[in-house]
Order: sequence, then C-alpha cells, then structure tokens
Amino acid sequence: MIPTGGQIDTDELQEVQLPSRTYRLDLDKKRATGTVDGLDAVRQAVLKILQTERYDYLIYSFDYGSETAGITGRSPEIVQSELTRRIREALLQDDRINDVTDMQITVSGDSALATFTVVSDQGSFEGGVTVGV
Repeated sequence: MIPTGGQIDTDELQEVQLPSRTYRLDLDKKRATGTVDGLDAVRQAVLKILQTERYDYLIYSFDYGSETAGITGRSPEIVQSELTRRIREALLQDDRINDVTDMQITVSGDSALATFTVVSDQGSFEGGVTVGV
C-alpha cells in the first residue's frame, strides 16, 4: 500500500526478463527429470502447447494450448488455412516466441503434417506436428 501523498517514481522501473527454467519432460519414460532452460525450454513449450487441446483442461488458462480439433472432414485447402492460423495463434501466446515462419502443411489422407520455424528470443528452431483431419 502506498501512503497517502506518496508517489512511485516510474523512471527507475526496469523490465526484467524472467528465466524460462522449467522441469525437463522425458516423454519416453513419462516423467520429469531435472530442469531445462533457454532454447530447450522454448522447444519443450512448443511441443507441450501443440499437444494440449485448448479449453479441455481446467488446470490451463484459455490462452494455453492449440485448437486442432474441429478441422476433421474439411477440404485440404481449409485444413491448410485453419491449421496455419491455429498453430501461429497458439504459439504466439508464449511471450518468448516472436514469430512462426516458413509454415508448410501437407495433407495426406486423414492426417496433416505441419512444419514451421519458431523464432524466439532464445534463438530459432524447426518444429512440426501431425494432426488428424
């Protein structure tokens, strides 16, 4: 609480970037092992975001996850357009990710493969996800 008549000098406030350290997920053994930070933490976040369906889990806010359900049975052109938009929208919610570029979507039968480049403040890397359509 600020005392009456008190002021906050906003010229001295500095924006500080918090570390992105988190638990390392071992998906093969289905457990957390140690910690991960930097580009590896962003890479893990991308994987987790794209594997989590938005709105399905109460533990996550409505800003977390991707919306890949609901494009089943659509034409390949609509799948490509919607998947591009939905992946970009999901990943750009993470403030460490600056852009998602070079999106390529290949629809084959009942699945679509999306490959892309994630540009983050920690560096860039190639990512991808396969979605049932």
